[in-house]
Amino acid sequence: MPHISLNATAQGLTPAEPGPPLGHRLAAALAAAPGKPVVVMIHGYRYAPHRPHANPHTHILALQPRLDCRKAISWPRHLGFGRSPDEGVAIGFGWQANGSLWRAYHVAEQAGQALACLIGQIAQIDPARRVDVVAHSLGARVLFAALPLVAAGTVGRVILMAGADFQSCAVTALQTPAGRMAEVFNITTRENDLFDAALELLIKSPVRGDRALGQGLATSARNWLDIQVDQARTLGALAALGHRIAPPHLRVCHWSAYLRPGLFALYRALLTEPASLPLALLRAHLPGAADPRWSRLFARPTLRLPLPLRRNASS
Repeated sequence: MPHISLNATAQGLTPAEPGPPLGHRLAAALAAAPGKPVVVMIHGYRYAPHRPHANPHTHILALQPRLDCRKAISWPRHLGFGRSPDEGVAIGFGWQANGSLWRAYHVAEQAGQALACLIGQIAQIDPARRVDVVAHSLGARVLFAALPLVAAGTVGRVILMAGADFQSCAVTALQTPAGRMAEVFNITTRENDLFDAALELLIKSPVRGDRALGQGLATSARNWLDIQVDQARTLGALAALGHRIAPPHLRVCHWSAYLRPGLFALYRALLTEPASLPLALLRAHLPGAADPRWSRLFARPTLRLPLPLRRNASS
């Protein structure tokens, strides 16, 4: 299975490891897996390829991530890559997401230009191949910055895991030629409410009164679907479709959208078996309304009382 690690730098898009030029790597990888999925994986805030302890290519974007961090689970392996040579192409996309949230948000826009360049190169090599995207946190901002710069039909399915951007940015991206032809699954959870609120507080949004993506998108766009994965009704509906996901056990967590058992199996099916999970089918089964913000953080704790002891039966 071709696995490519790339970095968006001030000098453009460069391979993260020594070897052939990027164009040669892409051509060889696409030729090795004709017609198979091409998945670009984009990390979020605080990762930075030039920092050893924050390098995403030894962490979530690696086939064999380091073992000293509980959040270091292999995205490509959990998406089904790394088992056979013809399963598809996994591309780890690194960018400098360290520093203040304000700085990282604006660097994400620059990284979006590099992502657009990558998608364009893939389209030149194999015009019929669509690129799927899995992005966490500020990775959503990278994608939205790239969509206006790429051609219609070059982006296939998109999975946004606790995306850190604004509703208006998503609407703008959906109105581009590439955005209108992509299918976007917006994975939300009330566990991320604190981080959504921080984004709204610290970053100036393009539109007054804008809200973070965690609130969902009030749009009738046929190619966008909000999925709140800490909602009991959502979990029940997904289980009925054959995708059992562990219930949440935390009130606050920015990484739950990829750490919770069962979620990556759902993402893998969305990307590698799209015919089995058409967006319209999911829309028909999932609840239409999300839980309100802070409903998880301030929910009353559930008390589990011990069962009464049974008396010994008389002899």
